[in-house]
Amino acid sequence: MKFSAVRGSVLRSLLPSLIPAALMALASAAHAASPLPSLNIDKTQITVSGLSSGGFMANQLGYAYSSTFKGVGVFAGGPYMCAGHSNYTACMYNATISSSALNTMQADINNWSGTAIDAKSNVAAQKIYLFVGTSDSTVGPNPMNAVQTQYLNNGVPAANLSYVQRSGTAHVLPTDFDATGNNSCGTSASPYIANCGYDGAKAVLTQLYGTLNARNNSPAAANYVEFDQTAFSTNPGLAATGWAYIPAGCAAGQSCKLHIALHGCQQNYATIGDKFVRNTGFSRWADTNNIVVLFPQTKVDNTYRTTAASGSLPNPNGCWDWVGWYGSNFAQKAGTQAAALKAMVDQVSGGATGNPGDPGDPGDPGTPAVCFTSSNYTHTISGRAYALSGLTYANGSNQAMGLWNIYATTTLKRTAPNYYVIGTCP
Repeated sequence: MKFSAVRGSVLRSLLPSLIPAALMALASAAHAASPLPSLNIDKTQITVSGLSSGGFMANQLGYAYSSTFKGVGVFAGGPYMCAGHSNYTACMYNATISSSALNTMQADINNWSGTAIDAKSNVAAQKIYLFVGTSDSTVGPNPMNAVQTQYLNNGVPAANLSYVQRSGTAHVLPTDFDATGNNSCGTSASPYIANCGYDGAKAVLTQLYGTLNARNNSPAAANYVEFDQTAFSTNPGLAATGWAYIPAGCAAGQSCKLHIALHGCQQNYATIGDKFVRNTGFSRWADTNNIVVLFPQTKVDNTYRTTAASGSLPNPNGCWDWVGWYGSNFAQKAGTQAAALKAMVDQVSGGATGNPGDPGDPGDPGTPAVCFTSSNYTHTISGRAYALSGLTYANGSNQAMGLWNIYATTTLKRTAPNYYVIGTCP
């Protein structure tokens, strides 16, 4: 029987049972590639942090896009352009980084300022948070000491820089709560997240944003959003999808802050699942402090590639590019991964400026959001929701709407392009 031949009540009664499992699989695939929404982000409150290779990348983003990122957090990383001039091993394993090497890196900052990177004068206005464990032999205190020196040399006031060296802590993202599958604080092992009696997410977000409201230890599952990363880059070191945590108020159009949390090597979703996304504590603080958190994702790349100063290497641990796998401009604005991350920031913060042509843009003051009241089936075929295992979920927010059929009716409010929440319009 062809669908075009079915009419009226016959269609309404038979359609749910006629949709094959393959269509559900397609709906699931579409869900996994949801577009990153455009939200009402305060562009003076955009920050970044990361662990290990994510710490190196956070540092790179902070210098390359210093006019965008108002604060930077580095958990066990190294100074800007270290691996641009030395073998990567000279930038970790607790290697001492000489003043001469720092001067060479500084020359890059000076020469590229205002061209290949944003004006270096912006760095002096950033809030900086640095963390390393004294038992960290993967990166270690010495490279982090060089990070501190580099920031001070570029004008960051001591009052704006917090540097924590914690005894007994290995190469981990520290928390103050237990989570399934995490390693011990004194062991550098997968998933590199540990209860160290120290809330790293709170510490870095407090340094970057000031005093925080109490965290929510049970952030809503519906606020975790998997988004399509291929829209921003085809870089072979980036996964097809990334994750975001979007508090309900931010999804509904409130003005919110934006923080990027970058995982380290062997911490991407394909390797440790959602542990970095859910077990690091960022979403717990984001939920009660109007902070949208992006968790971009890398992937393993076993192709040997010429690096800046480390010869030909693969990227088997899914690290962020801090050694030049994907071009000699890896630490500049034009670096393929840096540019992709900046494009994600631009997309998610696009609602802050408003778009007069889109009445659903929360950044467009005075223009109401658009509401749609329809059956869950109609919402799905109209592109406002998706079906998965017989249930319906709103695009963007992933809020559960109930059974996928013509009898369940839901009102969806569009708060940003392709972003819908359950609710009503005033």
